[in-house]
Amino acid sequence: MAKRAFDWVMSSLGLLVLAPVLMLIALAVKLDSPGPVFFRQERVGRHGRPFRIHKFRTMQHAPQGQGLQITVGADARITRVGQVLRRTKLDELPQLIDVWVGTMSLVGPRPEVPRYVAHYPAQYKDKVLSVRPGITDIASIEYRDEASVLARAADPEQAYIREVLPHKLALAARYVDEASLWTDIRLILRTLAAIARG
Repeated sequence: MAKRAFDWVMSSLGLLVLAPVLMLIALAVKLDSPGPVFFRQERVGRHGRPFRIHKFRTMQHAPQGQGLQITVGADARITRVGQVLRRTKLDELPQLIDVWVGTMSLVGPRPEVPRYVAHYPAQYKDKVLSVRPGITDIASIEYRDEASVLARAADPEQAYIREVLPHKLALAARYVDEASLWTDIRLILRTLAAIARG
């Protein structure tokens, strides 16, 4: 209950204070390339329930389901504005909407697409999906340069499924075991520090 109250208060304040920034980013996205301002994609949430995540669009607009569902290296699909948004993590700000409505939390395991949830090992699946997914978590901090790492793999998607995903899930399971309001505050501060360092 305390976590949900914290999420609601902080997301409300964030959306209110950042409203001018959100509008400017939306305008930049719209002027940079044709397509919608937001990228919405089905992800798997708490207890395995699907929901649609919100992000500022950072790639050329294309029908859902085309191409890889992970970003690899200097992906040609990424727009000019999208490069800045991804580097600064500003593309994630619309997820404050998801936190506000209750499908996400400020801190929690990052939500995956159904395609990759199907590869969750049994020892992690129930635990990781027992909490609301978050905008940030330990894995988000440790894998900030994930796209560059995958670019070096012969088969990026298989490298993600076999190497990156299991490690991310282990970190997510550890978060679930240690979750507290203080843990969330510390991870939020670590995330902001990582973004500031670039």
